Amino acid sequence: MASGFSFVSTTSRINQTRSRRSHRSVLLFMVATTLISGCMFRLAQLQIVQGQRNRQLADQNRIRPLSIVADRGNILDRRGIPLAANQLSRSIYLYPREQSMQQWQDSAEKLSKILDVSAEEILKKLNQVGYRSAVPARIYRNLTPHQFVALAEGGQIPGLEIQAESSRHYPNGNLAAHILGYIGEATADDLKANPDFPMGMLLGQMGIERIADSSLRGKWGSHLLEVDSVGKELRMLGEQKPTSGSDLRLTLDFKLQKAAEKALNNQRGAVVALDVKTGAVLVMASGPTFDPNLFTRKISTQEWKDLQGQDHPFLNRSLQGYPPGSTFKIVTTSAGIQSGKFSPSSTLPTFSAINIGGTLFHEHGGAGYGTIGFRDALAFSSNTFFYQVGMAVGPDEISKWGHRLGIGETSSMGLEGGSHGVIPTPEQKQKLYGEPWYGGDTVSMSIGQGVVQVTPLELAVMVSAIANGGYRVKPHLMADQTNTPATVREATGLSPGTIEVIRQGLTAVVKEGTARRLSDGSIPPTAGKTGTAEVIGQRDNALYVGYGPLNDPQIAIAVVVENGGFGAESAVPIAHEIYKAYFGPPKSASPIK
Repeated sequence: MASGFSFVSTTSRINQTRSRRSHRSVLLFMVATTLISGCMFRLAQLQIVQGQRNRQLADQNRIRPLSIVADRGNILDRRGIPLAANQLSRSIYLYPREQSMQQWQDSAEKLSKILDVSAEEILKKLNQVGYRSAVPARIYRNLTPHQFVALAEGGQIPGLEIQAESSRHYPNGNLAAHILGYIGEATADDLKANPDFPMGMLLGQMGIERIADSSLRGKWGSHLLEVDSVGKELRMLGEQKPTSGSDLRLTLDFKLQKAAEKALNNQRGAVVALDVKTGAVLVMASGPTFDPNLFTRKISTQEWKDLQGQDHPFLNRSLQGYPPGSTFKIVTTSAGIQSGKFSPSSTLPTFSAINIGGTLFHEHGGAGYGTIGFRDALAFSSNTFFYQVGMAVGPDEISKWGHRLGIGETSSMGLEGGSHGVIPTPEQKQKLYGEPWYGGDTVSMSIGQGVVQVTPLELAVMVSAIANGGYRVKPHLMADQTNTPATVREATGLSPGTIEVIRQGLTAVVKEGTARRLSDGSIPPTAGKTGTAEVIGQRDNALYVGYGPLNDPQIAIAVVVENGGFGAESAVPIAHEIYKAYFGPPKSASPIK
């Protein structure tokens, strides 16, 4: 009995257990069926009802468009030496839709500490493209190695991508900065005016970079990348290759430009050198200067503030007007002889001072030089000689010949901040200032003082006309403009006799006058004229104009040093360095056999 009872109890327990398992299986089957049915319904809804829309969203979430920066054309000197080139750099791009607006605010704060860029500026660039845009916003160019490491150590930021791309580079630092200019990102107005420009488009902002931007910038390309859920690149879906910009050769001479800037030594002033036959600009230096590489990345507030300082490093002083001082006596000589009031052989007495209208106008150096002609008047820089010439021919004649020699007529070649020289007539003074013309105005004009203003570029054009036999050249910076109709030189009308006596005077200045240091044997014989221009309340400006060599003039030079004192003291040494760079080391005499 006991064993039968035991068998029944065991069987009952087994059956109960099987029954419970069956109930669980049924329950699990029902739950699974419900879940699968829900998933199938949702899948059908995604694929059938909302299929097209979600395929588009999927594509948007896995495809990234990215612009490919085109190499800008190189800017070369006349011998092919690079003045502006390209190098590989890293830029930071942000894909706006990868984060919410609030998340981007947090990320922008994090990035601002690494990049030294305000969070507001980062968010502004994101806002420009739109927070749901598939197009990325470039927020930083030319990432430094230190910044690159800091970003890597700072943790992943969704939607941030570092791309290698071409970047502008000025291999010689601040050399020819006022001529080359710099680049910067297109503004909102630029993008609106040019719908084909991609976000972050780089455009020339100053100098040759701006003037020739359309040929230098090339055409950017683009590619489409497929990425996974974490932004890892899977494959390229399409690519439009960029087109590089065209190279541009300038007339500047690297060696001469370097010599000029080194000699100027960042002083306030300017140096210009021209080919006397063609007008090609060989040198155009202005001090103080700046480094255009600053603008290949985000410039700091302090750097920008420094560029706006009292010395105005952005200002191209080669194109600013200065009183020309005694260098203007070349114009007064031209006016005196060409007017017919004097001949190349005319002589005049000189004095310690001349009384005009009750005012004494003094001689250069204090004492007179006796009776002299134009040759010696230029060599000694006699003020009283030229006072008399100026009073005899009058201001209108002086102004006329100044203009014929290029003053007030010379183009600034499209460069920023350019101005023209001024040689006002009595009529113009009355119109501009509401004042009558006095005899003292004519006296001051005749020696390059008073209201006369001439740019260093115009001074170089003026002395080139004496060097090349009486032709006013047209300065230009593009090498392909040399010897073309656009730059053909114009006859000034100077007679051979006038040119010859001026040449004799300028030769004497170098041989026996204020520019004697140019006769030290280190360069071939040259001709020139120094000048000292008064600056009220400050030290005088120093000037020099000249050309060489005497037997076949090739190069003309003009130098202005603000508050440099005497021309012989500050301006002539700068010209000397340029001549030495141009002519090279003196040829040693052959050994006597």
